[in-house]
Amino acid sequence: MPAGRRLLVLDGEPGAWLPQGWEVLPQCGGGLDRRIADAFGHAARLAPHAPALLVGMDTPHLDAAALAEPLAAARRPGVDAWYGPATDGGFWALGLARPTAALAARLLHGVPMSTPGTGAALLRRLAEAGLAVHHLPPLTDVDTCEDAVRAAAEAPGSRFAARLGALDLAPEVAG
Repeated sequence: MPAGRRLLVLDGEPGAWLPQGWEVLPQCGGGLDRRIADAFGHAARLAPHAPALLVGMDTPHLDAAALAEPLAAARRPGVDAWYGPATDGGFWALGLARPTAALAARLLHGVPMSTPGTGAALLRRLAEAGLAVHHLPPLTDVDTCEDAVRAAAEAPGSRFAARLGALDLAPEVAG
């Protein structure tokens, strides 16, 4: 996916798995709401006039094509935010056209994370802030083995599906 800058906000040190071209910044402490807001703050400081898209690491079946069209420069006018709903009620992506640390804090601090109502609470905050939101397609985020099987079924030709298929899963998990 074309990007002017790629940031990984990480608790710990990156391994050999990290592709070239990524900047690594330390993750702040606190709850997930604070860590996500802080990641947007980092992005805003490093590239003050650029949009930022945060994608969770639990959607390994995400395909760049799903993001290319809605994030293309020609589609950005009039869009203030991008929201990718997760099928469990959370979200797999949040983007801000003009991120600032203050906006991210206002949108995210206090949003209960990892609940079936997380996405609805975030959407309320986006609406209250008067932001025009482009909705991305829903995806399954991978929290359990069952989620992994569902996510692989959503993207059967993906590397994720191939890797999952190569595992020796118990029949009750494999479907």
